[in-house]
Amino acid sequence: MSTLQTIKLHAKAAPGRDSLRAALADYRPGHALPQSFYQDPTIFEHDMRSFVMAHWHCVGHASMVPNPGDFFTVEIGTESIIIVRGKDRQIRALLNVCRHRGSRVCTESQGTAKNGMFVCPYHAWTYSCTGELERARLMPEDFRKSDYGLKQVPLRVCEGVLFITYSADPLDFARVEESFGHAAKVYGWAKAKVALRKMYAINGNWKLVAENYQECYHCGPAHQEYSKRHVFARPQAQREAADQAMAARDAELGIGLTDVDCFAEDAGLGHESADSCRSALLDGYLTGSRDGQLVAPLMGEFKGKRSDGGFSFLDVGPTSNFVAYPDYGLIYRTIPLTASKTAFELIWLVDENAVEGTDYRTDDVAWMWDYTSLEDKKIIEFNQAGVNSAFFEPGPYTPMESDAARFVDWYISSMRQVAAG
Repeated sequence: MSTLQTIKLHAKAAPGRDSLRAALADYRPGHALPQSFYQDPTIFEHDMRSFVMAHWHCVGHASMVPNPGDFFTVEIGTESIIIVRGKDRQIRALLNVCRHRGSRVCTESQGTAKNGMFVCPYHAWTYSCTGELERARLMPEDFRKSDYGLKQVPLRVCEGVLFITYSADPLDFARVEESFGHAAKVYGWAKAKVALRKMYAINGNWKLVAENYQECYHCGPAHQEYSKRHVFARPQAQREAADQAMAARDAELGIGLTDVDCFAEDAGLGHESADSCRSALLDGYLTGSRDGQLVAPLMGEFKGKRSDGGFSFLDVGPTSNFVAYPDYGLIYRTIPLTASKTAFELIWLVDENAVEGTDYRTDDVAWMWDYTSLEDKKIIEFNQAGVNSAFFEPGPYTPMESDAARFVDWYISSMRQVAAG
Protein backbone atom coordinates (compact mmCIF):
# COMPACT_ATOMS: atom_id res chain seq x y z
CA MET A 1 0.00 0.00 0.00
CA SER A 2 1.10 3.56 -0.64
CA THR A 3 1.49 6.08 2.15
CA LEU A 4 -1.97 7.46 1.46
CA GLN A 5 -3.53 4.03 1.78
CA THR A 6 -1.92 3.00 5.06
CA ILE A 7 -4.58 2.36 7.71
CA LYS A 8 -4.29 1.16 11.29
CA LEU A 9 -7.50 -0.14 12.81
CA HIS A 10 -6.33 -1.29 16.19
CA ALA A 11 -4.29 1.65 17.42
CA LYS A 12 -5.74 1.42 20.92
CA ALA A 13 -5.83 -1.77 22.91
CA ALA A 14 -8.69 -4.15 22.23
CA PRO A 15 -11.19 -4.45 25.09
CA GLY A 16 -11.01 -7.34 27.53
CA ARG A 17 -12.51 -10.65 26.44
CA ASP A 18 -14.05 -11.85 29.74
CA SER A 19 -17.58 -10.60 29.00
CA LEU A 20 -17.40 -11.97 25.46
CA ARG A 21 -16.30 -15.40 26.69
CA ALA A 22 -19.08 -15.46 29.28
CA ALA A 23 -21.68 -14.56 26.67
CA LEU A 24 -20.37 -17.23 24.27
CA ALA A 25 -20.62 -19.82 27.04
CA ASP A 26 -24.34 -18.97 27.40
CA TYR A 27 -25.10 -19.29 23.68
CA ARG A 28 -27.33 -22.21 22.61
CA PRO A 29 -27.11 -23.18 18.93
CA GLY A 30 -30.39 -22.69 17.08
CA HIS A 31 -31.47 -19.96 19.51
CA ALA A 32 -31.35 -16.18 19.59
CA LEU A 33 -28.26 -14.63 21.16
CA PRO A 34 -27.92 -14.19 24.94
CA GLN A 35 -28.91 -10.79 26.30
CA SER A 36 -25.41 -9.33 26.67
CA PHE A 37 -24.78 -9.57 22.92
CA TYR A 38 -27.50 -6.94 22.49
CA GLN A 39 -26.50 -4.72 25.44
CA ASP A 40 -22.85 -4.91 26.48
CA PRO A 41 -20.71 -1.96 25.21
CA THR A 42 -17.58 -4.13 25.47
CA ILE A 43 -19.07 -6.77 23.19
CA PHE A 44 -20.17 -4.02 20.81
CA GLU A 45 -16.56 -2.80 20.65
CA HIS A 46 -15.47 -6.34 19.79
CA ASP A 47 -18.19 -6.40 17.12
CA MET A 48 -16.84 -3.26 15.53
CA ARG A 49 -13.11 -4.02 15.74
CA SER A 50 -13.11 -7.73 14.97
CA PHE A 51 -16.21 -8.35 12.86
CA VAL A 52 -17.77 -5.26 11.30
CA MET A 53 -14.53 -3.51 10.29
CA ALA A 54 -13.10 -6.70 8.81
CA HIS A 55 -15.83 -6.85 6.15
CA TRP A 56 -16.91 -4.91 3.07
CA HIS A 57 -19.76 -2.40 3.43
CA CYS A 58 -21.88 -0.69 0.82
CA VAL A 59 -21.69 3.10 1.19
CA GLY A 60 -23.71 4.27 -1.82
CA HIS A 61 -23.75 4.51 -5.60
CA ALA A 62 -21.27 6.04 -8.04
CA SER A 63 -23.98 8.38 -9.34
CA MET A 64 -23.78 10.21 -6.00
CA VAL A 65 -20.39 11.63 -7.08
CA PRO A 66 -20.85 12.22 -10.83
CA ASN A 67 -18.21 14.94 -11.30
CA PRO A 68 -14.65 15.64 -10.08
CA GLY A 69 -14.76 17.21 -6.62
CA ASP A 70 -18.19 15.76 -5.77
CA PHE A 71 -18.26 14.06 -2.37
CA PHE A 72 -20.44 12.66 0.38
CA THR A 73 -19.58 11.41 3.86
CA VAL A 74 -20.58 8.20 5.60
CA GLU A 75 -20.27 7.14 9.23
CA ILE A 76 -19.97 3.62 10.65
CA GLY A 77 -19.59 3.57 14.42
CA THR A 78 -17.15 6.34 15.35
CA GLU A 79 -15.47 6.40 11.93
CA SER A 80 -16.19 8.94 9.19
CA ILE A 81 -15.26 8.49 5.54
CA ILE A 82 -15.21 10.99 2.66
CA ILE A 83 -16.27 9.38 -0.63
CA VAL A 84 -14.94 11.68 -3.38
CA ARG A 85 -14.29 11.63 -7.12
CA GLY A 86 -10.93 13.08 -8.12
CA LYS A 87 -9.85 14.95 -11.23
CA ASP A 88 -8.68 11.60 -12.61
CA ARG A 89 -12.34 10.40 -12.37
CA GLN A 90 -11.37 7.82 -9.75
CA ILE A 91 -13.54 7.45 -6.65
CA ARG A 92 -11.67 7.21 -3.35
CA ALA A 93 -12.56 6.65 0.29
CA LEU A 94 -10.59 9.03 2.53
CA LEU A 95 -10.60 8.84 6.31
CA ASN A 96 -12.15 12.07 7.55
CA VAL A 97 -9.38 12.66 10.10
CA CYS A 98 -6.91 15.54 9.75
CA ARG A 99 -3.30 14.38 9.92
CA HIS A 100 -2.41 17.37 12.12
CA ARG A 101 -4.54 17.20 15.26
CA GLY A 102 -7.27 14.79 14.20
CA SER A 103 -10.15 17.15 13.51
CA ARG A 104 -12.85 16.15 11.06
CA VAL A 105 -11.76 17.72 7.79
CA CYS A 106 -15.09 17.61 5.96
CA THR A 107 -18.06 18.77 8.02
CA GLU A 108 -20.75 18.60 5.33
CA SER A 109 -22.71 15.49 4.42
CA GLN A 110 -22.40 16.05 0.67
CA GLY A 111 -21.40 18.66 -1.87
CA THR A 112 -18.54 19.67 -4.15
CA ALA A 113 -15.09 20.46 -2.79
CA LYS A 114 -14.32 24.15 -3.39
CA ASN A 115 -11.47 24.43 -5.89
CA GLY A 116 -11.09 20.68 -5.57
CA MET A 117 -9.79 21.00 -1.99
CA PHE A 118 -10.85 20.03 1.53
CA VAL A 119 -9.78 22.56 4.16
CA CYS A 120 -9.64 21.47 7.79
CA PRO A 121 -11.75 23.95 9.83
CA TYR A 122 -9.32 23.82 12.77
CA HIS A 123 -5.92 24.91 11.41
CA ALA A 124 -6.60 25.09 7.65
CA TRP A 125 -4.49 22.14 6.55
CA THR A 126 -5.63 21.67 2.95
CA TYR A 127 -6.02 18.38 1.08
CA SER A 128 -6.74 17.52 -2.54
CA CYS A 129 -9.49 15.13 -3.60
CA THR A 130 -6.88 12.39 -3.88
CA GLY A 131 -5.94 12.92 -0.23
CA GLU A 132 -2.55 14.61 -0.72
CA LEU A 133 -1.69 17.36 1.73
CA GLU A 134 -1.36 20.51 -0.40
CA ARG A 135 -0.84 23.21 2.26
CA ALA A 136 0.08 23.25 5.94
CA ARG A 137 0.45 26.76 7.37
CA LEU A 138 3.67 27.89 9.11
CA MET A 139 5.30 24.47 9.31
CA PRO A 140 9.15 24.25 9.52
CA GLU A 141 11.24 23.88 6.38
CA ASP A 142 12.01 20.20 7.01
CA PHE A 143 8.30 19.30 7.19
CA ARG A 144 7.43 16.74 4.47
CA LYS A 145 3.89 17.20 3.18
CA SER A 146 4.07 13.88 1.38
CA ASP A 147 4.11 12.09 4.75
CA TYR A 148 0.80 13.58 5.90
CA GLY A 149 -1.85 12.88 3.29
CA LEU A 150 -5.28 11.73 4.38
CA LYS A 151 -5.37 8.00 4.95
CA GLN A 152 -7.43 5.91 2.56
CA VAL A 153 -9.44 2.74 2.99
CA PRO A 154 -9.92 0.25 0.15
CA LEU A 155 -12.87 0.95 -2.16
CA ARG A 156 -14.41 -1.23 -4.85
CA VAL A 157 -17.03 -0.31 -7.45
CA CYS A 158 -19.25 -3.23 -8.47
CA GLU A 159 -21.92 -2.44 -11.11
CA GLY A 160 -22.03 1.17 -9.90
CA VAL A 161 -22.36 0.25 -6.21
CA LEU A 162 -19.60 1.43 -3.85
CA PHE A 163 -18.10 -0.83 -1.18
CA ILE A 164 -15.43 -0.01 1.40
CA THR A 165 -13.59 -1.95 4.05
CA TYR A 166 -11.54 -0.75 7.00
CA SER A 167 -9.28 -3.78 6.82
CA ALA A 168 -5.67 -3.34 5.74
CA ASP A 169 -5.85 -6.94 4.46
CA PRO A 170 -9.29 -7.00 2.76
CA LEU A 171 -11.39 -10.10 2.35
CA ASP A 172 -11.39 -11.39 -1.23
CA PHE A 173 -14.13 -9.69 -3.26
CA ALA A 174 -14.62 -12.41 -5.91
CA ARG A 175 -17.75 -13.92 -4.37
CA VAL A 176 -19.39 -10.50 -4.25
CA GLU A 177 -18.78 -10.05 -7.97
CA GLU A 178 -20.05 -13.56 -8.66
CA SER A 179 -23.28 -13.21 -6.71
CA PHE A 180 -24.17 -9.54 -6.25
CA GLY A 181 -22.35 -8.35 -9.37
CA HIS A 182 -24.14 -10.73 -11.71
CA ALA A 183 -27.61 -9.83 -10.44
CA ALA A 184 -26.88 -6.09 -10.33
CA LYS A 185 -25.69 -6.25 -13.94
CA VAL A 186 -28.93 -7.93 -15.06
CA TYR A 187 -30.91 -5.20 -13.31
CA GLY A 188 -28.76 -2.45 -14.89
CA TRP A 189 -27.49 -0.88 -11.68
CA ALA A 190 -24.28 0.37 -13.28
CA LYS A 191 -26.49 2.67 -15.36
CA ALA A 192 -28.72 3.78 -12.48
CA LYS A 193 -29.04 6.95 -10.45
CA VAL A 194 -30.25 7.74 -6.94
CA ALA A 195 -33.91 8.75 -6.77
CA LEU A 196 -34.09 9.15 -2.98
CA ARG A 197 -32.10 8.57 0.21
CA LYS A 198 -33.63 8.25 3.66
CA MET A 199 -32.10 7.53 7.08
CA TYR A 200 -33.93 5.73 9.91
CA ALA A 201 -32.74 5.84 13.55
CA ILE A 202 -33.40 2.78 15.71
CA ASN A 203 -33.04 2.38 19.45
CA GLY A 204 -31.68 -1.13 19.18
CA ASN A 205 -28.54 -3.18 18.71
CA TRP A 206 -27.33 -3.63 15.13
CA LYS A 207 -27.61 -7.43 15.32
CA LEU A 208 -31.36 -7.16 15.96
CA VAL A 209 -31.59 -5.10 12.76
CA ALA A 210 -29.54 -7.67 10.84
CA GLU A 211 -31.51 -10.65 12.17
CA ASN A 212 -34.81 -8.97 11.39
CA TYR A 213 -33.76 -8.36 7.79
CA GLN A 214 -32.72 -11.99 7.34
CA GLU A 215 -36.11 -13.55 8.10
CA CYS A 216 -39.70 -13.19 6.98
CA TYR A 217 -41.37 -15.12 9.81
CA HIS A 218 -42.38 -11.67 11.07
CA CYS A 219 -43.73 -10.48 7.72
CA GLY A 220 -47.26 -11.83 8.10
CA PRO A 221 -48.05 -10.15 11.43
CA ALA A 222 -45.78 -7.09 11.05
CA HIS A 223 -45.81 -6.26 7.30
CA GLN A 224 -49.32 -6.74 5.97
CA GLU A 225 -48.81 -4.52 2.91
CA TYR A 226 -45.57 -6.31 2.02
CA SER A 227 -47.24 -9.70 2.54
CA LYS A 228 -50.08 -8.82 0.15
CA ARG A 229 -47.55 -8.43 -2.66
CA HIS A 230 -44.64 -10.80 -2.00
CA VAL A 231 -44.74 -14.60 -2.01
CA PHE A 232 -41.58 -14.53 0.13
CA ALA A 233 -43.80 -13.81 3.15
CA ARG A 234 -45.40 -17.28 2.81
CA PRO A 235 -44.04 -20.65 4.02
CA GLN A 236 -41.76 -22.39 1.54
CA ALA A 237 -44.37 -24.92 0.40
CA GLN A 238 -46.72 -22.10 -0.63
CA ARG A 239 -43.97 -20.30 -2.58
CA GLU A 240 -42.79 -23.05 -4.90
CA ALA A 241 -45.47 -22.85 -7.61
CA ALA A 242 -45.21 -19.04 -7.85
CA ASP A 243 -41.42 -19.16 -7.98
CA GLN A 244 -41.50 -21.81 -10.70
CA ALA A 245 -43.85 -19.67 -12.79
CA MET A 246 -41.50 -16.69 -12.34
CA ALA A 247 -38.53 -18.81 -13.45
CA ALA A 248 -40.45 -19.83 -16.58
CA ARG A 249 -41.14 -16.17 -17.37
CA ASP A 250 -37.43 -15.39 -16.92
CA ALA A 251 -36.55 -18.14 -19.37
CA GLU A 252 -39.08 -16.80 -21.88
CA LEU A 253 -37.67 -13.27 -21.54
CA GLY A 254 -34.05 -14.46 -21.68
CA ILE A 255 -33.33 -13.09 -18.20
CA GLY A 256 -30.42 -14.92 -16.58
CA LEU A 257 -31.23 -14.69 -12.87
CA THR A 258 -30.73 -17.57 -10.45
CA ASP A 259 -30.08 -18.06 -6.75
CA VAL A 260 -26.38 -17.82 -5.92
CA ASP A 261 -25.19 -18.65 -2.41
CA CYS A 262 -21.62 -17.63 -1.58
CA PHE A 263 -22.13 -17.33 2.15
CA ALA A 264 -18.83 -17.52 4.04
CA GLU A 265 -19.87 -19.71 6.95
CA ASP A 266 -16.23 -20.27 7.85
CA ALA A 267 -14.80 -16.85 8.76
CA GLY A 268 -11.33 -18.21 8.01
CA LEU A 269 -12.00 -18.70 4.31
CA GLY A 270 -10.77 -15.21 3.49
CA HIS A 271 -13.70 -14.40 1.19
CA GLU A 272 -16.47 -11.88 1.70
CA SER A 273 -19.90 -13.46 2.03
CA ALA A 274 -22.53 -12.83 -0.62
CA ASP A 275 -25.77 -14.38 -1.77
CA SER A 276 -28.73 -13.66 -4.01
CA CYS A 277 -32.23 -15.08 -3.71
CA ARG A 278 -35.05 -14.93 -6.27
CA SER A 279 -38.71 -14.72 -5.29
CA ALA A 280 -42.03 -14.07 -6.97
CA LEU A 281 -44.62 -11.38 -6.49
CA LEU A 282 -48.25 -12.38 -6.18
CA ASP A 283 -50.28 -12.69 -9.37
CA GLY A 284 -51.13 -9.29 -10.87
CA TYR A 285 -48.14 -7.51 -9.27
CA LEU A 286 -45.31 -6.37 -11.54
CA THR A 287 -43.23 -4.60 -8.86
CA GLY A 288 -43.26 -3.58 -5.20
CA SER A 289 -45.76 -0.71 -5.34
CA ARG A 290 -49.17 0.32 -4.02
CA ASP A 291 -51.14 -1.06 -6.97
CA GLY A 292 -48.55 -3.53 -8.23
CA GLN A 293 -47.95 -1.57 -11.42
CA LEU A 294 -44.55 -0.29 -12.54
CA VAL A 295 -43.47 2.97 -10.92
CA ALA A 296 -40.42 3.72 -13.11
CA PRO A 297 -38.98 2.68 -16.50
CA LEU A 298 -37.71 -0.88 -16.77
CA MET A 299 -33.97 -1.27 -16.11
CA GLY A 300 -31.11 -3.42 -17.37
CA GLU A 301 -32.03 -6.54 -19.33
CA PHE A 302 -35.72 -5.86 -18.72
CA LYS A 303 -35.66 -2.80 -20.99
CA GLY A 304 -37.78 -3.32 -24.09
CA LYS A 305 -39.32 -6.43 -22.52
CA ARG A 306 -41.62 -6.64 -19.52
CA SER A 307 -41.55 -7.37 -15.80
CA ASP A 308 -41.11 -11.02 -14.85
CA GLY A 309 -43.33 -10.58 -11.79
CA GLY A 310 -40.40 -11.24 -9.48
CA PHE A 311 -37.61 -9.60 -7.52
CA SER A 312 -34.23 -10.42 -5.97
CA PHE A 313 -32.77 -10.15 -2.49
CA LEU A 314 -29.00 -9.61 -2.48
CA ASP A 315 -26.71 -9.67 0.56
CA VAL A 316 -23.05 -8.73 0.99
CA GLY A 317 -21.21 -9.10 4.29
CA PRO A 318 -22.95 -8.38 7.60
CA THR A 319 -24.41 -4.91 6.91
CA SER A 320 -25.25 -4.55 3.20
CA ASN A 321 -28.52 -5.77 1.73
CA PHE A 322 -30.29 -5.01 -1.52
CA VAL A 323 -33.67 -5.49 -3.19
CA ALA A 324 -34.01 -5.41 -6.98
CA TYR A 325 -37.23 -5.08 -8.96
CA PRO A 326 -37.32 -4.72 -12.76
CA ASP A 327 -38.08 -0.98 -12.49
CA TYR A 328 -36.21 0.15 -9.36
CA GLY A 329 -33.60 -0.99 -6.87
CA LEU A 330 -33.01 -0.53 -3.18
CA ILE A 331 -29.77 -0.33 -1.18
CA TYR A 332 -30.29 -1.13 2.51
CA ARG A 333 -27.35 -0.12 4.74
CA THR A 334 -27.22 -1.19 8.39
CA ILE A 335 -25.02 1.25 10.34
CA PRO A 336 -23.92 0.20 13.87
CA LEU A 337 -23.50 3.27 16.10
CA THR A 338 -23.45 2.11 19.74
CA ALA A 339 -24.49 -0.99 21.66
CA SER A 340 -28.06 0.32 21.78
CA LYS A 341 -28.32 2.54 18.70
CA THR A 342 -28.31 1.71 15.00
CA ALA A 343 -29.17 3.59 11.86
CA PHE A 344 -30.18 2.17 8.55
CA GLU A 345 -30.16 4.05 5.29
CA LEU A 346 -32.30 3.29 2.26
CA ILE A 347 -31.15 4.42 -1.18
CA TRP A 348 -33.60 4.00 -4.06
CA LEU A 349 -32.21 3.55 -7.59
CA VAL A 350 -33.90 4.16 -10.95
CA ASP A 351 -32.63 4.15 -14.53
CA GLU A 352 -30.12 6.94 -15.16
CA ASN A 353 -32.26 8.40 -17.97
CA ALA A 354 -35.52 8.39 -16.01
CA VAL A 355 -36.94 11.88 -15.44
CA GLU A 356 -38.55 12.66 -12.10
CA GLY A 357 -42.13 13.87 -12.51
CA THR A 358 -42.35 12.44 -16.02
CA ASP A 359 -41.08 8.86 -15.81
CA TYR A 360 -41.46 8.36 -12.08
CA ARG A 361 -42.70 9.99 -8.89
CA THR A 362 -40.43 9.66 -5.88
CA ASP A 363 -43.32 8.95 -3.50
CA ASP A 364 -44.47 6.04 -5.66
CA VAL A 365 -40.98 4.54 -5.93
CA ALA A 366 -40.35 4.86 -2.19
CA TRP A 367 -43.74 3.81 -0.82
CA MET A 368 -43.29 0.04 -0.37
CA TRP A 369 -39.97 0.06 1.46
CA ASP A 370 -40.43 3.31 3.35
CA TYR A 371 -43.68 1.91 4.73
CA THR A 372 -42.04 -1.45 5.53
CA SER A 373 -38.97 0.16 7.12
CA LEU A 374 -41.05 2.28 9.47
CA GLU A 375 -42.76 -0.94 10.57
CA ASP A 376 -39.34 -2.58 11.01
CA LYS A 377 -38.17 0.32 13.18
CA LYS A 378 -41.16 -0.20 15.46
CA ILE A 379 -40.81 -3.97 15.86
CA ILE A 380 -37.03 -3.87 16.33
CA GLU A 381 -37.41 -1.30 19.12
CA PHE A 382 -40.09 -3.51 20.72
CA ASN A 383 -37.64 -6.40 20.39
CA GLN A 384 -34.83 -4.44 22.10
CA ALA A 385 -37.17 -3.39 24.92
CA GLY A 386 -38.07 -7.03 25.56
CA VAL A 387 -34.46 -8.20 25.33
CA ASN A 388 -33.61 -5.64 28.03
CA SER A 389 -35.94 -7.40 30.48
CA ALA A 390 -34.32 -9.18 33.42
CA PHE A 391 -36.52 -12.16 32.49
CA PHE A 392 -35.44 -12.46 28.83
CA GLU A 393 -34.38 -15.95 27.72
CA PRO A 394 -33.41 -16.59 24.08
CA GLY A 395 -35.96 -18.71 22.23
CA PRO A 396 -35.46 -21.11 19.31
CA TYR A 397 -35.50 -20.05 15.66
CA THR A 398 -38.26 -21.43 13.42
CA PRO A 399 -37.67 -22.91 9.94
CA MET A 400 -38.74 -19.57 8.42
CA GLU A 401 -35.87 -17.94 10.36
CA SER A 402 -33.16 -20.21 8.97
CA ASP A 403 -31.24 -17.31 7.39
CA ALA A 404 -31.28 -15.36 10.65
CA ALA A 405 -29.99 -18.47 12.42
CA ARG A 406 -27.26 -18.83 9.80
CA PHE A 407 -26.25 -15.19 10.27
CA VAL A 408 -25.99 -15.71 14.05
CA ASP A 409 -23.95 -18.92 13.61
CA TRP A 410 -21.55 -17.02 11.33
CA TYR A 411 -21.26 -14.19 13.85
CA ILE A 412 -20.72 -16.61 16.76
CA SER A 413 -18.01 -18.45 14.83
CA SER A 414 -16.17 -15.17 14.31
CA MET A 415 -16.55 -14.11 17.95
CA ARG A 416 -15.19 -17.44 19.15
CA GLN A 417 -12.01 -16.75 17.20
CA VAL A 418 -11.80 -13.33 18.88
CA ALA A 419 -12.35 -14.83 22.34
CA ALA A 420 -9.62 -17.40 21.70
CA GLY A 421 -7.34 -14.41 21.08
